[in-house]
Amino acid sequence: MARGGPISVNGRTYKWPARPLVVVCVDVRDPGNAGTVLRSAEAAGAGGVVCCDGSVDVFNPKTVRASAGALFHVPVVRGGEAAAVLDQVGRWGLRRLGTSATGGQEYTEVDMTGPVALVLGNEAHGLPGHLHDHIDGDHIDEWVTIPMVGRSESLNVGMAAAVLCFEAARQRRGTKPATVEP
Repeated sequence: MARGGPISVNGRTYKWPARPLVVVCVDVRDPGNAGTVLRSAEAAGAGGVVCCDGSVDVFNPKTVRASAGALFHVPVVRGGEAAAVLDQVGRWGLRRLGTSATGGQEYTEVDMTGPVALVLGNEAHGLPGHLHDHIDGDHIDEWVTIPMVGRSESLNVGMAAAVLCFEAARQRRGTKPATVEP
């Protein structure tokens, strides 16, 4: 279990804090977006980033540049089929929050103070359908949405990662969100 204890991934041992924040990328293919996810996760204090099979190589030169060095300051795990990775993350004791453009609970209303894995999907299609089929805790424990006030359908995955990682950081500091009138 991840709660303050060591975990072993691909033969390496990591020690996460008692309330880990982990970002899981499922089929994130754009190197710039992947770099932004890494940079946002590291800046917000995430304990690690997991890039499942199908995601861009984190050592792609464009990803490395977009991460602005964050790639070298946050533990990164590459590989693994998404469902198997999410099953393992659940066994580590993290609540898996799947992101969706619509239909989830508003992100500021979701408790992110405990051990959490933010699960981000593909830029164009979001999380794969087979993960949606298991909404009762098999792969995703809760769905979260960033509501759009303007005409945009959604944020890109890098921006969504930034919003969610910093919301988790804000909640962990114990501050209240600012209110925005539409």
